Amino acid sequence: MADQKIRVAVIGASGYTGGEVIRLLLEHPGVELAFLSAERNAGATVGSVHPWLRNHPRAGSLTLRPLAQLAEAGPVDVAFGCLPTGTLPEQLPLIADNAKRVLNLGGDFRLRDGDDVRTHYPRTAANPPSEDFAYYIPELSPEVPQERFISLPGCMAVTTIYALYPMFAASLATDRVVVDAKTGSTGSGRGGGEPHAERSGNIRVHKLHGHRHAPEVQQAIADLTGAAVDLRFSTHSLDVSRGIMVTAYTELRDGVTALDVKRAYAKAYLGKPFVRVRPAPKAAQDFPMLKAVVGSNVAEVAVAVRGDQCVAVAALDNLIKGAAGQAIQAMNLISGLDETTGLPTTAVSP
Repeated sequence: MADQKIRVAVIGASGYTGGEVIRLLLEHPGVELAFLSAERNAGATVGSVHPWLRNHPRAGSLTLRPLAQLAEAGPVDVAFGCLPTGTLPEQLPLIADNAKRVLNLGGDFRLRDGDDVRTHYPRTAANPPSEDFAYYIPELSPEVPQERFISLPGCMAVTTIYALYPMFAASLATDRVVVDAKTGSTGSGRGGGEPHAERSGNIRVHKLHGHRHAPEVQQAIADLTGAAVDLRFSTHSLDVSRGIMVTAYTELRDGVTALDVKRAYAKAYLGKPFVRVRPAPKAAQDFPMLKAVVGSNVAEVAVAVRGDQCVAVAALDNLIKGAAGQAIQAMNLISGLDETTGLPTTAVSP
């Protein structure tokens, strides 16, 4: 597939994530945008639904269509599922009949434990898939999945995993973990109902207990490292459009040194173009921050040790590295392309 265009469908193209997939793929040299679905906005052009895309020369010629018309577009190589949580399970049979691969950016098929699925994704529990979904993190999963159906991590979940993975891969920390995750407003999707007047100039609690990304983090850490972490996971809302900042607190095992931790993080992300470990941060601006990553497919990670206390910090753009960019990175790897193809590495600021 590396020597021909990858035919792509974007399912749920009118939301923030779908729009971001389109924006990135418009500049991808190896992709043909074959089908873009939206129900309420069927018949509209990409540029009218996403005004920030309207000046692209192709934005006026790409039209959103009802999902029922997917078969008319002919078979596609990859379908990006960008639907709201709970919607994909009901639509999956139609998509699977017309796509060789399905890359799911939503949460529906990330968890395996039946009780967790029923708690956090009840519509998924009522509509189980005909085939299992592989859970794939491009930097950390041991191999490129061969399954037809693939789920990508949630944005706050993957930020947390980047922060914690080296600690548990090298068995450096005890199992007790406390995570404080902060997210921008686009994390709630285009249909989020929080008024601007209440979010602007404010930082507030989002969810202190029971966030659906907590069991996802525990599942991923167990799969990748064998560690069963006792996770306390709380989230807060930021007065920004994009970006996630995670601060993760762990306690080092007896005999573990700051040098051991430094080496573990360097080893874990060596050769990973989209996860950058900040070297020995000394000042506040040396640590990961939103202005260094928003607009890019890069996650920044840093770690600080004092005695037996370890604090890891990770930051990324939730719409790119936490969603659309991560999924395109996965598509590149699955399709035999360089994983960096079509993906930005520099942030947009101020």
